[in-house]
Amino acid sequence: MAVESPALPRTNAVAPRKRFLAIDNRFLPPLLITSILLTAHLSFGILEGWERTAIAIVTAIVAETIMGRLTYGVWPHPASAYISGISAGILVRSPFYWPYFLTSLISITSKYVLRVRGRHLWNPTNFGVSAVVFLAPATVAVLSVQWGNVVAPMAIIWVLGTVIVWRVGRLHISVTYVLSFLAFSFVRAWWTATPWVANVAPITGPMYQLFTFFMVTDPKTTVKSVKGQCVVVFLVAVVETVLRLNEVVYAPFYALFIVGPIAMLIEQWRDARGRTRVIA
Repeated sequence: MAVESPALPRTNAVAPRKRFLAIDNRFLPPLLITSILLTAHLSFGILEGWERTAIAIVTAIVAETIMGRLTYGVWPHPASAYISGISAGILVRSPFYWPYFLTSLISITSKYVLRVRGRHLWNPTNFGVSAVVFLAPATVAVLSVQWGNVVAPMAIIWVLGTVIVWRVGRLHISVTYVLSFLAFSFVRAWWTATPWVANVAPITGPMYQLFTFFMVTDPKTTVKSVKGQCVVVFLVAVVETVLRLNEVVYAPFYALFIVGPIAMLIEQWRDARGRTRVIA
């Protein structure tokens, strides 16, 4: 996410306090996702095991370090890889170790392989999770009800997540997605003749916290304009609703997998067309 340079303090006396308050924005998302992990596991024991999550995190950081060094000749900042790894460690459900390793590896590799005009098209974690659950549905699942929908711990995450995505200028994306999900929950309830509460309940779970605060707001895989970002995330909610009505498991992941890259390609096509007109 975007990084802001903290203002220089006027005096040495207040410098330590100002430096503490002006936390580098790159560390805010890792702080949030670590809070989600600790709150979830210490309260409800959602993880299959700490060692599985550790495998996912280490794999992501090592893969990012090697690929970043070989591709760009620099040592990449580990924050992005940490988020991908810990997300995989939280989301993936499997009695085996290899899905955690494979999800992280696929996630990081997609950033360096699946690129158009210098930008990767898919959110890495969304790509990795979608690929693994699609290819190995018999042995891999995604976190859903393991945390339940208990409000108290979720409220802490909502507040912290809202503050952090606001701090990095992505709150409008999360808010648009949540409002769209709520609106379409009425449609799903009417279409399926099921209680509205049952249709809106999933967004209160931990899987959706990661999806709402991290995946749809990823600055590397979202279009540039604020209006475009809101339109794209609304379309993600539309496609998710269609998939849900057709009983597709993991509908939000597949919806972002489909809509996100298409939006990126359309934006790149429009930018290239605009440059051509200027030259002409």
